[in-house]
Order: sequence, then C-alpha cells, then structure tokens
Amino acid sequence: MGQILLVRHGQASFGADDYDVLSPVGEQQAAVLGEFLVGLKPDVVVHGTLKRQQRTAEIAAQSAGWQAELRTDERWNEIDHLAITATHPKHFDGEPDARQFQEWFERATARWASGEYDEDYTESFVEFRERSAAALDDLLDAGTAVVFTSGGPIAALTTQLLEAGTPTYHRLAAVVVNASITKVVTGRRGTTLVSFNAHGHFEGRDGLLTYR
Repeated sequence: MGQILLVRHGQASFGADDYDVLSPVGEQQAAVLGEFLVGLKPDVVVHGTLKRQQRTAEIAAQSAGWQAELRTDERWNEIDHLAITATHPKHFDGEPDARQFQEWFERATARWASGEYDEDYTESFVEFRERSAAALDDLLDAGTAVVFTSGGPIAALTTQLLEAGTPTYHRLAAVVVNASITKVVTGRRGTTLVSFNAHGHFEGRDGLLTYR
C-alpha cells in the first residue's frame, strides 16, 4: 500500500508586494509541520513552481530530516486567482481587506467553476481538475509521496475522491488550513481518501492556525 500526503503551503504574504512569499508565520508553520513528520521516510517529495509551495517544502524537509530530493511539478500549482478575479467586478473601493478579498474571490471562483464562461479563462475548471488528477495519478506507484501544493488542488482532488460535485469543492477550498495534511492511500481497493485537512500539529501553538 502506498500513501500520498497532500500538504497545503504555509501562510503567504497577503497585502505584501509579493504575495507568493511565505510570511513569518508561514515559515514557522512549515518548520512545525516538518517536526511533526519526523520519522516519515518519503520516497518522493514534490512541490509546484510557486515560491510559497517550494519554500514550504524546503523548510519542512529540512526540519523533518528527509533525504529525498525535492522535485518540481507545475501541475500542482494553484489556480490563477488573479486571472479569475479579474473577470469579476469588485464590490468594494480601493484595495480589499482580507474579508473583502475572500468574498470577491469566492464569487469569482463560483463564476469560473460554473462552466458557463470558459472562454474567459486560460484554464477552465474542468482542465484544472484534470491536471490535478493527472499529477496525483503519476504518484500512485511512488510508495510514500509528500506533495506541497495549494488549497485548490487539494479541494479538487478531495471532491473527486468523494465523488462529490462542485458545491463540495467550494466548501472544501474555503477551509483548507495552511500547512495542513490531506492523506490518500493506494492499494487493492484503488485510491482512497483517508483524512482531509488534518492540522493537529498546531494544537497548543498560538497563532499558527491560519486559512489565508
């Protein structure tokens, strides 16, 4: 039996000039995650091309003492939230705060995922799900794999494994905790979701439980 751990990146830098950089909290989350995974001996460690994914992988791997080489696979990248939000009108003036951005993002994502406006996007929701599924399929025979990705791919794959619909994707994507672990196992019964969004490694550690 093989296992694949899908890890969301640590907290990025919302409101900064470069969002795609871990915040100080995000770096701490990655280190704590690595400490939690000491003893795990992954055969494969993969991350997307985004800086927040790669840096989370680097910190966690060092903290855990892993020897496996880090691989890059762009199929694990997050959805292009800038392109998706650009198609949806703002309901606020100026720069959004975290709450306003979340509301805007959820409305824009619902439009994207509806399938009614695919011509407006470089990657449709169906294409996004397919490339996430293909990336997972390539790891089914990898033994123990750890993937550092984002909330979107994790929610899409979880929804697929649950044989659920788009509304479930939206609900799951909104609650994926930074540096949480979703576990998938492979074996005679096929590919099975064992746990979603586990983040017990942050219990008792003030300030480390974040969603954005």
